[in-house]
Amino acid sequence: MKDFVDAHVDLWAGQLPGLDPEVEGITVRMQVLTRYLERRREAVLAEYGLQLWEFKTLHMLRRGGTPYRETPGGLAKQLGMSAAALTNRLDALERRGFIERAHDRDDRRKVVATLTRTGSDLWERAIGDISRVEEELIHQLPAADRTRLDDLLRQLVLVTEKDS
Repeated sequence: MKDFVDAHVDLWAGQLPGLDPEVEGITVRMQVLTRYLERRREAVLAEYGLQLWEFKTLHMLRRGGTPYRETPGGLAKQLGMSAAALTNRLDALERRGFIERAHDRDDRRKVVATLTRTGSDLWERAIGDISRVEEELIHQLPAADRTRLDDLLRQLVLVTEKDS
């Protein structure tokens, strides 16, 4: 069975004599799947009136466990952005009632952002729908193939971790 990537590989193999068709096919297919999942996730988030950056910020707060709070500096580091840029995001999330900011009880100089019940409920509904989108795609493969694919991808991820 052929997909559109096969035609892409054939085209470029004729243009680039040193091209490894297997490497090209694998990397392009990974890119296609990544873009597909991103589009589907963004569509789910749009149903909730969320942008991806909003969801990611709520996700990082949720990831820390109860009581779902973090300093802006900690969030900025997790999200790979400057604390100044994060301030605008937190302002917007606070206006929408998804987070609250307050001074830390133990150190009044520190501010912490806390996920509100509204923000947590929204995150739970959105992550459930996102998980279903991911499962719909991955469950197209039989269980044994899913396990094998997971193992193969893990091997590649481990290579990238060595380079980081």
